[in-house]
Amino acid sequence: MSTSPSEFPTEGKETHTIVSKLEGNLLVSKNTFPYYMIVAFEAGGPIRALILLLISPALCLLEWLCFETIALQIMIFISLGGLKLAEIKAVAMSVMPRFYLDDIRASAYKVFSCCGGKKYVVTFMPRIMVEAFLQEYLNVDSVSGTELRFIGEYCVGLIAKPEEMVGASQPGMPKHIDVGVGDVFADHSIILTSQERCIVPSDDSTSPLSRDNYPKPLIFHDGRFVARPTVLNSLAVFLWLPLGILLAIMRLLIGRLLPYKLGILVAAATGMKIRAKLPPKRKTCEIIHAPYSRCTCESCDPGQYGKGTYTLYVCSHRTLIDPVILATALQQPVTAVTYSVSRISELLSPIKTVRLSRDRAKDGETMQALLKKGDLVVCPEGTTCREPYLLRFSPLFAEIADVIVPVAAEAKSTMFYGTTVRGYKWLDSFFFLMNPNPDYNLQFLEKLSGVRTSKKSSYELANFVQKLIGNALGFQCTNLTRKDKYKMLAGNDGRDTKS
Repeated sequence: MSTSPSEFPTEGKETHTIVSKLEGNLLVSKNTFPYYMIVAFEAGGPIRALILLLISPALCLLEWLCFETIALQIMIFISLGGLKLAEIKAVAMSVMPRFYLDDIRASAYKVFSCCGGKKYVVTFMPRIMVEAFLQEYLNVDSVSGTELRFIGEYCVGLIAKPEEMVGASQPGMPKHIDVGVGDVFADHSIILTSQERCIVPSDDSTSPLSRDNYPKPLIFHDGRFVARPTVLNSLAVFLWLPLGILLAIMRLLIGRLLPYKLGILVAAATGMKIRAKLPPKRKTCEIIHAPYSRCTCESCDPGQYGKGTYTLYVCSHRTLIDPVILATALQQPVTAVTYSVSRISELLSPIKTVRLSRDRAKDGETMQALLKKGDLVVCPEGTTCREPYLLRFSPLFAEIADVIVPVAAEAKSTMFYGTTVRGYKWLDSFFFLMNPNPDYNLQFLEKLSGVRTSKKSSYELANFVQKLIGNALGFQCTNLTRKDKYKMLAGNDGRDTKS
């Protein structure tokens, strides 16, 4: 029996096994070039990615002439040949899930998720490129894909069995399947012999799965590409790269050499947007001072409520230049405390940066001493997050200052991400500034006074500030930490990052 995804009965499938073809079925797109480009760029470097881009016209011609197998072998050789197994797995685990999730076909996923039995997927792509995502996000039990040859820990770039591009008869793939998802061109025997067949029409216009319906929230991901690296998008990136490098250098020099008022005008002329919303000022004190009280009036006692002392800014963390943008918006210098910023980034920074030691007592003393000398900015998440989520706030800031100003920071990129887990940290700010129109939006929330005298614990105060910033940005607050991010994306605690 064959039906379309929209007509497929989803009731009573709690024990049914299912197998689905990946390209053009479970995924909307049949074009696998972007995934090979991701591996080539992230694991192999820009030169390898450029070679793959230059050969793309020939690949399109081979596919048009129905030589898809040859085109696939060429893409595998260029993008994976000579790479370490660990590098390929790292990219497949930390970078590619975001692009797969963006391409899941909503109608096919509805069928796939309704089956509660064993789940299987067949694909022409190398199994190593898709297995981590399918098992982590779709709970797939077995993936049957193209197997590659390895010499030790290095990929040769050749297919293990050229005559069997998709191993539908691999061990672990059952002979009997209740439901098979494919298209009219599906030639996998296991799909054709399934008891129920769900055929995805060639003209199916179902949109990709929305973020709200993801099988698992996407909070952490790595990689430099913002947009899916199709042939046209990749071409745009490489054509922009020379100008982007010059633009990033210019923007760095602007921040380093020009005064704040002039610098923000010149930066805007280069396409960089910086918008800041300051809290409203009150002419008279409108509330009774108490823990969590917000006060910007001129009549408060300086000793008790912090007026006349320097300010501690508690900022959400989007990129490494958050403190620089904050200083630019305030048009006055601030000091930033950091954990793992590279020496090169410290040298290039237009504001003062001070390293923390990860010793709680020592770091608290350091921050208190800095706060007596000038305004201080801290990002209590401890690491950046690209998605609309806030990581857990470290409570240290609530133990060193009685008056704080929460700052909700949001950064938007169009071409490159300015954060990384696997790459070189000193290039993070450079990549962000290479974007044609990098966009920063800051909201200075109302001052919180009486922090240290509050009866609440520092952890409760940290959660309160996290919620304030989350509500201002429309972000979801989480209990995830810096260690969780690095463990998920890099398999370590984040202490040994590349400088």
